[in-house]
Amino acid sequence: MMEPTQSQLAGEVTSQAITSPEVQHPSAIPAPAPAARPERRKKPRIRQTPPEPVPPPHLDDYKGIVGEASIDELRFLANGLKGKTVKMVNSTAVGGGVAEMLNQMVPLLNEVEVKTHWEVITGGNDFFEVTKAFHNALQGSDYQLTQQARDIFLMHNQINSQRIQFNEDFVVIHDPQPAALIHSRDDSRRWVWRCHIDLSNPSREVWEFLAPFIERYDAAIFSSQSFTRQLAIPQYLFYPCIDPLSEKNKELEDSFIQKVCDEFGIDRSRPIVTQVSRFDRAKDPVGVIEAFKQARKYVDCQLVLAGGGATDDPEGAAVLKEVLEAAGDDPDIIILDLPPWCALEINALQRASTLIVQKSIREGFGLTVTEALWKGKPTIAGAVGGIPNQIIHKLTGALVHSVDGCAYQIRYLLTHPDFARQLGHNGREHVKENFLMTTNVRRWLLLLRILAGQSK
Repeated sequence: MMEPTQSQLAGEVTSQAITSPEVQHPSAIPAPAPAARPERRKKPRIRQTPPEPVPPPHLDDYKGIVGEASIDELRFLANGLKGKTVKMVNSTAVGGGVAEMLNQMVPLLNEVEVKTHWEVITGGNDFFEVTKAFHNALQGSDYQLTQQARDIFLMHNQINSQRIQFNEDFVVIHDPQPAALIHSRDDSRRWVWRCHIDLSNPSREVWEFLAPFIERYDAAIFSSQSFTRQLAIPQYLFYPCIDPLSEKNKELEDSFIQKVCDEFGIDRSRPIVTQVSRFDRAKDPVGVIEAFKQARKYVDCQLVLAGGGATDDPEGAAVLKEVLEAAGDDPDIIILDLPPWCALEINALQRASTLIVQKSIREGFGLTVTEALWKGKPTIAGAVGGIPNQIIHKLTGALVHSVDGCAYQIRYLLTHPDFARQLGHNGREHVKENFLMTTNVRRWLLLLRILAGQSK
């Protein structure tokens, strides 16, 4: 990869260094008045009905991306697991990176004859309000654990343990919501806890409540080496992944990208800064708006905030309201509340973008960053969670710690297009090497073989 030049490294400044608009730097020169703009569509046209389901890709379809040898290796590893069965359990079928990964990974495991079934737990609003609070507390938010919250968590896990059968050779439980299902374990089966969130600084009360459940598993998997806790069971590092052939990541015709921009009222003749994520305070969408408004004083651009909700996140509507209030009637800020079936539209938005932002203040891994890098887009993201595993600062993207830092990087990259283009190229290569679905399937096959050996 190309090393950044001295002038490129000049773009790295602290937020304290940007104290006024008078800082004399090329990216701080006020932008010329933009040309006349086309009238923006007052209400974006968003598809309201799901499209027909697309058949999942087959392993051979990936040969053109990862090479034939990599696909042959997967089939070889699966040979030692023929006849074995796997159950994956998580908290939502739509919304969020875990559901997206399972949607793509489960068919591939079945294709190599490792029979895999995916179950989604159920629960009322009281359960998901508690588990959302747990989720935030495990990533460092203040939270006082009550007996009522404990009882709600245990009750719904008990209800789900009675509803779901665990007859498979391997059971994989994703994240804290269904963690107490371990009470259903049979010693003849191997149980794995797959944690997708950052546990480096958890609420002590919540972690002490959950840890006894976790230590009954045979293994735990984390998304970053910095996320782990002291545990009495083996721990493994699995990076999350994207599917390069999914609707959200496959190549698109430019005519379709233009059509989506027209429907959403986005002007492709001007720079487009985009953040794609759930409307979640941890993604700091209001901070993105503030950074955009700072940057726009010096460079002409427009902002797209595209997202939606997830069935296990009851805060989404409240956060969307905060975002709409922060945006006000600014014609250059486009808020898109997209249903979960708009993967193609999200793909088109990312490909139309000049820059992509993911200004998270707390994060598990941040698959929207992976998606942006795969599309070769210069990407600015918060230096939290698993994002630093993806963005090597000034080599595969730009890491930021504040609104001011985000605003600066928007200005810098929009005024240094050659450097931005090189970041995009490097980012795509980094994803190809580390974060594609085929690599993830390989990791799972290797782990299942290890666990199968332990059960003999």
